[in-house]
Amino acid sequence: MPLRDFEDSTLWRISAFERMRLQTGSSGFARLEGPTVLPTTLLADLQNLQGDLFRGDVLDIMAVCLRHREAALMCLQHEQLVWPVTLFPSQMLYHSPRDMAEASVNGLASLKVLTVEPPGVKPPGHWMHERVAHVDQYRPLVPLLWSMALHGPRGNVLSEIGGRSNYRAVNGLDGELPKVTGALGSAVQRLRRESSSLRDIASWPGMSVERANRLLNAMYLSGNLMVIRTQSTAPPRPYFGAGSAGKNKTRR
Repeated sequence: MPLRDFEDSTLWRISAFERMRLQTGSSGFARLEGPTVLPTTLLADLQNLQGDLFRGDVLDIMAVCLRHREAALMCLQHEQLVWPVTLFPSQMLYHSPRDMAEASVNGLASLKVLTVEPPGVKPPGHWMHERVAHVDQYRPLVPLLWSMALHGPRGNVLSEIGGRSNYRAVNGLDGELPKVTGALGSAVQRLRRESSSLRDIASWPGMSVERANRLLNAMYLSGNLMVIRTQSTAPPRPYFGAGSAGKNKTRR
């Protein structure tokens, strides 16, 4: 069976993907001439997530990639299909042969990470132009982060922002607050005016503990969240938005 090219918009069925891994030891989505291992620091942090990784915690893995600002290819199981998604944190883009916006909500809720590998493609404008895919296969990363946070399998808050903290909404990487509606939109607007704890947010109209967790995760990953520690001994939380120097720093 020939290797699929990233330009092929047809997603693999999980059975074909598993056969490829058994035959070649590879997912079939990484280019052979590229690096064969992930950067050491990124790999070390991923290995520290062993339990989450084996449970397919896509959000935690994306957070690690964002924190290190390292590109990575994730092969995700969405229902019976394998969806290759390459994150480019430095460019705040992701690559996939098909838009993850087409993924079903039910599929996102049971999403699993099958592999995390070095990227098989390069971002737009890279000098290795032969490894740059069609431009319409690169999409903004922030909407994907929100979709994964609000509808993915993780319902608890990321460890980076957990603990005894208050939260405040700030403008994101594009200089704007996220455009969300309903109870989530009201919560975002309220967080712009005041800092609040997770317990407070969960008690607001239309919210719950899980909805508050998901909202905070989405805001954090997209650079829309300021974390204010209520314990003076707590270390500052990392913020990894593009151009974040001097912005949105944690206050203790």
